[in-house]
Amino acid sequence: MNILIPVDMNSRYEAVITSIEESKYWAYIELDEGQIVNCEFLQKKEETNCWIDHIIIIDKSDYISEFKQKEFSVIKTTTQKSIDEIIEAFLLNKLTKLKP
Repeated sequence: MNILIPVDMNSRYEAVITSIEESKYWAYIELDEGQIVNCEFLQKKEETNCWIDHIIIIDKSDYISEFKQKEFSVIKTTTQKSIDEIIEAFLLNKLTKLKP
């Protein structure tokens, strides 16, 4: 499973989620059996050439039609900020899936 998260820096343990407009990087997370097996940082979300299953955002106003057109699942975080907190909440179904 592949997930994209807009973040403020390119360090897995220091990066926090930001709005899409304010993001400096996109964390590209690969999950396998509930574990992060890869965490890469991209300057543009278009740099990935793999299928993206989910986009995780911090602000509903970030939910733009681009994601609808590509049929990505868009999920909103609430209080989780770091990559590990977000992924843990995702795996425990504690995030809000936005309707297409």
